Amino acid sequence: MPVLYRPARAQDLERADALVVASINDLTGRHGFGPMAVPRPPSFQLFSLNDDAGGLWVAEEAANIVGFAWSWVSGDLWFLAQLFVSPGRQGSGIGNELLKRTLDHARLSGAASKALITFTFNTVSQGLYLRHGMFPRFPIYIVSAAGEGVSSRLRGPQLDCRPLEETHLPDLVRIDIEALGVSRLKHHRYLIGDSATRGFGLYVAQDCVGYAYISETGHIGPLAVTRPDHLDAAFRTALRLAGEGGLPQVSAFVPGVAEPALTTAMEHGMRITFPMVLMSTRAFGNWSQYLPRNPGFM
Repeated sequence: MPVLYRPARAQDLERADALVVASINDLTGRHGFGPMAVPRPPSFQLFSLNDDAGGLWVAEEAANIVGFAWSWVSGDLWFLAQLFVSPGRQGSGIGNELLKRTLDHARLSGAASKALITFTFNTVSQGLYLRHGMFPRFPIYIVSAAGEGVSSRLRGPQLDCRPLEETHLPDLVRIDIEALGVSRLKHHRYLIGDSATRGFGLYVAQDCVGYAYISETGHIGPLAVTRPDHLDAAFRTALRLAGEGGLPQVSAFVPGVAEPALTTAMEHGMRITFPMVLMSTRAFGNWSQYLPRNPGFM
């Protein structure tokens, strides 16, 4: 039966998430890392669908979803959040067809930069992205540790923090432009309204110099600062906030170029669990000022 490629609908998203989880766990299992993905409500996917439906596509065969692609645009940045094909249908051209449609989304948006985050050991996908002009820029490491262990080791300078509200949005836009070169206003609105996430503005005296979000699972990110020399204190502050709830695990995504945060992570007993890589059509932002949330949100 031929594969049908069509725009995603809201009712597709849970099934698409199940496909993504199965594909990720198949990949990480084959490379000796074991399963890492678990099903989650597709809240950000639904937000993206409602914001810009042109970025979400499914491949369907006999009423079964066998592939899913999802991209979003913010300012002049196009970001490929997910591109996965069912383990049993990989190598049949479905990924290429889905990527064509998401790249059309980038073209129609007028994006100046195209980017994504993928596993460093996912060489097949990296080859696909290379053929479309997206090149590896630097590694990003998933680091994690027991929450109690991180809290017991916490030392060093920190920043003042205040819970984020809608009134902070102008500061958040300013920080993102300084760190990434692009505003992510709509994504901050999404995170501030997410009941599973706490957001904090980070301050030096009365100046808001950064922000950090902490999920209910103890995951840190995104985190951004206006200057690289604020990153270490900002990350230490986020580690404290993540550990305050007595959660069993604390984790973060740390770019390899964010040396102060990586050093602090190692000092606090955090270990690398998965290696990833940022790929893009051109260098953008200062990633010694930004820690991503995850490969889909960036």
